[in-house]
Amino acid sequence: MPRPNPYFHGPQTDHFDGLRFHLPGQTRDKSLRERLRWHFGGGRAKWPRRFPSPFADTPPARVAGLRVVLVGHASFLIQVAGLNILVDPVWSDRASPVAWAGPLRVNPPGIAWPALPPIDAVLVTHNHYDHLDLATLARLRARHPLRIIAPLGNDSIIDPVTAGGTEALDWGDSRTLSPDVTVHLRPAAHWSARGLRDRRMALWGAFTLTTPAGVIHHIGDTGYGDGATFRAIRAEFGPPRLAILPIGAYAPRWFMRDYHIDPGEAVQALAELGAAQALGHHWGTFRLTDEPIDEPPAQLAAALAAADIPATRFPALRPGEAWSP
Repeated sequence: MPRPNPYFHGPQTDHFDGLRFHLPGQTRDKSLRERLRWHFGGGRAKWPRRFPSPFADTPPARVAGLRVVLVGHASFLIQVAGLNILVDPVWSDRASPVAWAGPLRVNPPGIAWPALPPIDAVLVTHNHYDHLDLATLARLRARHPLRIIAPLGNDSIIDPVTAGGTEALDWGDSRTLSPDVTVHLRPAAHWSARGLRDRRMALWGAFTLTTPAGVIHHIGDTGYGDGATFRAIRAEFGPPRLAILPIGAYAPRWFMRDYHIDPGEAVQALAELGAAQALGHHWGTFRLTDEPIDEPPAQLAAALAAADIPATRFPALRPGEAWSP
């Protein structure tokens, strides 16, 4: 008898079989043998104990237009049309279920906790520990009321530490954040797990924001696949004003290809989306995979040059670095 899903109970759909979620056409999960082959196969580059960013941001209280700053790894503050929105906020020292082990951050958050402006909404893309940090969510909810929006099943993980109220979305769902701003959850080629036996039992996704400053498409993690998920965003919303794309945690490719785009694929995603601007993240804070700490921006620069795209159209951000049109 299969183990019940601890997070979500609902009818079967084209991407939920009653126990696990999947992207239609998704490749099979990696086997235990493959995972052991990666973990014990060597090849992991050594990272420095510290990789400090030259930036530290103190955001304004509100922004009428658009301002985006990388907090670190995949954590962003998006200030748009008077709203302050955090995506995948992680202020903890480790991306781990425990405080004494697991990936240790090598640079402090690019926004110090006391410098955070009032937060109106938090968007969580999926439940991996480098994206869903319960300690940070509890601290945020304790500061003042805010909305937390996450894919199906993640509410069961978040609500016990935030006193409930997480808004759980399926792919294709939307929520209005203000009269001018709406958030939409759309598919990504990834997976989810908090432990060893709950793989794909909570949904994951990418968020698209429709705003007066233009469409903003944020991806926490995704594989490239055949590019269909990127083309679908352009078909539904038009070319984004801004695409926030991961560029790290991609090596070794034989293992990571299905889950994480590399810098070259991120440039392909930019082309598929037709975005006017992109920002690179998901590198240089937590060592999750095998590549050297400074390889992602170097490979991104090479891929942009090969595609004859100006480097300013797709910078690899450092924690505390802000961008605005």
